[in-house]
Amino acid sequence: MQEVLQYIFSGITSGAIYAVIAVGFSMLYNSTELINFAHGEFVMLGALSFVTLSGPFQLPLLPAFILSVAGVAVIGMLFERLAIRTVRTPNPIVLIIITVGASIFLKGVGMLIWGKDAHTMPPFSGHPPLDIAGAKLLAQSLWIVAILFITVAGLHLFYKKTLTGKAMEACAISQKAAWLTGIPSKFMVLLAFGLSTGMGAVAGVIISPITMSSYDMGTMLGLKGFCAAMLGGLGSLWGSVIGGLLLGILEALGVGLVSSGLKDATAFLLLLFILYVRPSGIIGSVEVERF
Repeated sequence: MQEVLQYIFSGITSGAIYAVIAVGFSMLYNSTELINFAHGEFVMLGALSFVTLSGPFQLPLLPAFILSVAGVAVIGMLFERLAIRTVRTPNPIVLIIITVGASIFLKGVGMLIWGKDAHTMPPFSGHPPLDIAGAKLLAQSLWIVAILFITVAGLHLFYKKTLTGKAMEACAISQKAAWLTGIPSKFMVLLAFGLSTGMGAVAGVIISPITMSSYDMGTMLGLKGFCAAMLGGLGSLWGSVIGGLLLGILEALGVGLVSSGLKDATAFLLLLFILYVRPSGIIGSVEVERF
């Protein structure tokens, strides 16, 4: 039981990171019905920006966190304004190809700026790990889980309690109807890109103390985040949280109890299973028709 509990703790840590990435996918899909396959590269930019600001620039933890997330969010908004909005025939295939191209471009930019070497980052705090029934729970894991739930709860309140959030939900239902009522639908889409890529940066920041950060780290993280979003229900904030945590725990148990070769395969096996059994995910959002 001690060994299984240790695997579960490890899975919750990984799953919380997948959940943050999945939330970014779901937020963007809600507003635009677009899957951003460059999302993993925004995770990479967040991680390496945070390492740079808190390392060579020696900024305190909180300012480095805020600047990293804000900077990546601005890059995401520029990406929407320059690469997505300017497309003359914005059908899904064209937009997906653009995001794949952006992924390759951002990975190259990351390699040019930070090089091919991996970078490390100390934990957010120096507290010793907690001993729970013989299993060790790292302080950084507590930081990750706390940031996940604080962020998702804040986004939930933003969507339900603020005029801007309600306007974004209106655009998600029908951009044309929202525009007719005076809601600037294009600005809402721009804001959705900023929030989505900002969530990717949050995931990069919280993962940087527990793994090596490098220019090519985003691809697999992005794919697992997408699997978590599909597992929980693409478009659902809390479904993304459930999907991410479930994916992380099953991945850790598969690695520890079966074979380490299942680490990357678990996400895609779960994705195939959920697509066959319940394509809408565990908490599938209501399908809407946009006009």
